[in-house]
Amino acid sequence: MVSLLVNIVIGSLIFGYTVYALVRHIQKSKQGKCGGCDLEKSCDSEKSAPF
Repeated sequence: MVSLLVNIVIGSLIFGYTVYALVRHIQKSKQGKCGGCDLEKSCDSEKSAPF
């Protein structure tokens, strides 16, 4: 009985983290290249682009 509960808890944690990581990845990819980057405010790659 205890092992079943432990398995359910571990499975729930793995599934929950997978959903969290997937949602976070999708949200960052919608922001675009520079919008999803952690260095968005300090990066000057947009300013130095030749086009």
